[in-house]
Amino acid sequence: MLNKSKIIAFVPTKDSKVARSFYEGALGLRFVSDDQFALVLDANGTMVRIAKAENFTPAPFTILGWDVSNIEEVVSELKEKGVKFSTYDFLKQDSLGIWSAPGGAKVAWFQDPDGNLLSLTQY
Repeated sequence: MLNKSKIIAFVPTKDSKVARSFYEGALGLRFVSDDQFALVLDANGTMVRIAKAENFTPAPFTILGWDVSNIEEVVSELKEKGVKFSTYDFLKQDSLGIWSAPGGAKVAWFQDPDGNLLSLTQY
């Protein structure tokens, strides 16, 4: 039943103006609408609702990620736009902050202005 329905992604924010600047400006998502409940953006056909929440603690794991075909290029472009990528002592990451997983995937993590953990993955 739901395998034929589109996914809607939800991400919390304490400041929708700052979130809009990041998701639309830095990440390039297309603005759709803004109301009292959420900022709505389009990510290549997937609705991303940036939910307005006064209080929340960011999850300690990835809550939203993108499947990219050239992770090095995307990381470099995002770094040029001011996105800072996370590095972890327990992972061997390259100079761009990209980790090569044992199965062959490459992953890089970064945070939005609210501290939500986001990722890029190249399979």
